[in-house]
Amino acid sequence: MTATFFTQQTPVTDEVLNIIAHLPTRSLPSLATESFFKKLTDAQFMRIAVLLAQKGYGEGGCPIGGVIIGNQTRQILGKGHNTLVQENHPYNHGETSAIRDAGRQDFSKTTIFTTLSPCDVCATLIYMRQFSRVVVGDVTNASGNEQMLRDKGVQVDILEDQMGIELYASYRRHKPDQDLEDWKGLAAVRKS
Repeated sequence: MTATFFTQQTPVTDEVLNIIAHLPTRSLPSLATESFFKKLTDAQFMRIAVLLAQKGYGEGGCPIGGVIIGNQTRQILGKGHNTLVQENHPYNHGETSAIRDAGRQDFSKTTIFTTLSPCDVCATLIYMRQFSRVVVGDVTNASGNEQMLRDKGVQVDILEDQMGIELYASYRRHKPDQDLEDWKGLAAVRKS
């Protein structure tokens, strides 16, 4: 039997959130109590997404992370980060990676946290899978699909995370071609 490491009494620190970000999603229910997840705030779930974005950047990729939670349980159902570079995968963004990790779900009963305003593809996937809510961690570096998501019936909340904003700004300065490729493909990089 696996020991439960995260309980109601566990202090929520960046170190604890970083461990959760790096553990396989499927192992979390056996390692954390329901009361632990219920005490996490939206800002703490966003921080997990930012830590995943940091992981992606550390791997040489785009710093975008995503976390999906159940609205009732607040348990993490899926999480991931952009792997455009790492997996040579042109549309595995933070959101799509988290959705793939969550698997077959009724997403109308979930919230997705994304470190950056969703691109057109991710925004479309969010409303097509009928997420009830999306929380966006950075509209300073990029924005644009928030109103479209609202018009499609998705609750959109902006909860900017300063660490995530600074990470993406640094990435954009140091790897502008990779940033453009992630948003618009290699054709856009070639044309620029």
